[in-house]
Amino acid sequence: MNSGIASLEQAYHILFMVFLVILAIMFFACLIRAVIGPRMADRIVAVNMMGTMVMVAIVILAVMLKEGYLVDICLIYAMISFLAVIVLTKVYMGVYMEWKSKEGEKFGSY
Repeated sequence: MNSGIASLEQAYHILFMVFLVILAIMFFACLIRAVIGPRMADRIVAVNMMGTMVMVAIVILAVMLKEGYLVDICLIYAMISFLAVIVLTKVYMGVYMEWKSKEGEKFGSY
């Protein structure tokens, strides 16, 4: 009976490791999208996606290591990630509006 539980835990451990490897690959794909871009909106979405994947990785580690405090860290990280995306969007919109107003003054229209 005990060997069945041990083999099930080993199967879960392997499954969690596979998920973490897949998340790492997807994280680097999002990092490439954040650097290459072509638009600022793509970069902001990539940063948001990377934050989400980090949260999923923390939760997987919390289950894998049986550490409850990691879930609290994940919640704090979620709030910080959300605020970072809001600030990035606000800064980008300010830069865009400033560029748009300068372009309008250049051509004499509003």
